[in-house]
Order: sequence, then structure tokens, then C-alpha cells
Amino acid sequence: MTLPDYAIEARGLVKTYPATRTTAAKTALDHIDLAVPRGSIFGLLGPNGAGKSTFINILAGLTQKTAGSVSIWGRDIDSRPRDARAAIGVVPQELAADVFFTPRESLEVQAGLYGVPKAERQTDALLAALGLSDKADAYVRALSGGMKRRLMVAKAMVHRPPVLILDEPTAGVDVELRRQLWSYVKGLNDLGVTIVLTTHYLEEAEKLCDRIAIINHGELIANKPTRELVGMAREKIIVLTLDREVEEMPSHPGFVKCVKSGERSLEITYDKDRSNAGEIMSALQAQGFAIIDVTTREADLEDVFVTLTSEARAA
Repeated sequence: MTLPDYAIEARGLVKTYPATRTTAAKTALDHIDLAVPRGSIFGLLGPNGAGKSTFINILAGLTQKTAGSVSIWGRDIDSRPRDARAAIGVVPQELAADVFFTPRESLEVQAGLYGVPKAERQTDALLAALGLSDKADAYVRALSGGMKRRLMVAKAMVHRPPVLILDEPTAGVDVELRRQLWSYVKGLNDLGVTIVLTTHYLEEAEKLCDRIAIINHGELIANKPTRELVGMAREKIIVLTLDREVEEMPSHPGFVKCVKSGERSLEITYDKDRSNAGEIMSALQAQGFAIIDVTTREADLEDVFVTLTSEARAA
């Protein structure tokens, strides 16, 4: 069987919620064209209310789209809904645990719902992979929040889907559990599973994702390889330690922003297309400042995210 080029493909996707007596009509997704390459770790980012959860709910079959087309692993969600849903595992943002079951029972029930024959179930392997073997027969209600979230990942994988969607998977998870979870997810990706990730930890997305799309107010405002997206940032930051206390702030046409970061230190943001660090330091020295130490910081994904979403709001 020929594998699809794209794990998920949406064309002209629209979701509009009709007006009610208390609310106006709202377009949650506005003609979204989005293709997730097979085998990638794909970041889907956006502010709260941007439309990310609506997009995921449409993929999961929980929300009906208004217009457009969507396919998952080459299976159209309208003409082949069961096949499309079978191709994805979804880990929702909200913790939804079967508190009166044990983790082993939860996975067995979930596998049964997907029609996985008993001989083909991987319950113990999933529990082990996600560090839950020692809790396999404890009641789910006794698990910590981080353990419940890992159990939700295991439940999403019982039918071995080729696409795994993680909606804020590390919310409320401590650093060590986060590291374990990402180790498992990257292992799945190495085996060919396509990962779609939403997160508010932008540093996490920058480190993990091959490609990132940003949605704002229901519109797709960026969709690029991660390095290329981060490279869109035009601003650079230089932190200068000076020989004396700053009493009067320096100025220069090349400064985008200049703020005090300490009694004798300044943090200057400049547009790297219009200036460079040497010109910034020369300008300070010309205004009577002696520079003791210099550090610089390139813009990161957070800077790009804030810039793009701010520009979208302004427009």
C-alpha cells in the first residue's frame, strides 16, 4: 500500500458557530489550508481561542465542519469517517480518567472499543513504555495528575494509529515527567508515527518540532519549518554592562527598544536588518559610556510568535 505524503490534509476548512440569543455568530476556522507531512513532529500553535481545539475536534469527529475537506492518512473524514478516526489517537487537553478502573483495565477497554483482538493488544508494553507498570493494578483515581496524563497517551495508542495528536500534553506535568513523556513521543516518531503537538511551552515546540503552524483568530498566519520560522525574527537583543550608573538613557535611530536591566546595565533591542552590534556599541561610546561586558541574544520562537500574533491583531 502506498503511504500518503501527508498525515493530515485540510483544504478550505471552515467552522462557523451560529448566533444564539446571547452570542453572535463566530468563525472559529476561516478557510484553513494545512498539510502535516507524514513522519514529522508538527507544532500547531496559537493563543487561547485561536481555533486549535476546534481543528483537533474536527479531526477526532467531535465537531462537524462547516465547509472544506479534511483527510487523515489519506482517508476523507466525510466519505470514510471510521477509517479516518482509526488512523489517529488523540490525547485531549482535559484529564479524562476512568477513576473506577485500573490502568490495565482502562487500556483493555479502550482496545476493545477499537476492535483490537486480545491477541494483538499491547497493554503491558504501553504501561511499561510510559512508566506505569508499577501502577497497572491500582485504581486510576489514586494516580497523580502526571500519571493520568501518561495513561491518556497510552489509551490513545492502543490501536497503533499512524498519527498521534497531543493537545497540551505537558500541562501540569513536572520537569522529570515531561522529559520521560517526550522521550517516549520521540521514540514513537522514530518508528514513523506522525506527531501533532499543541503547547503553550514555546521553547518546547522550538526544540521538538520539525515544522510549526500558527493559527490566530481562526486564520493560518504561518506555516514553515521551525528553523525558517525562527529566522523570520528581525530583532536582536544586546545586553551591555557599563562603567557607571545610567542616569540619562542613550538614544539612537537603530534602537527598537532600550531599557535598564540593572543600575549599570542596558538591554537594547535592534533591527538586525538595519543595524549591528558594533554600531550599537559605537553609539553608546560616542555618548560617553564605557562598556565593561557584552552579551547578545538571538530572537527565538516566542519572539516570532508574539510579533506575528500582534501583527494579526493590529490588522
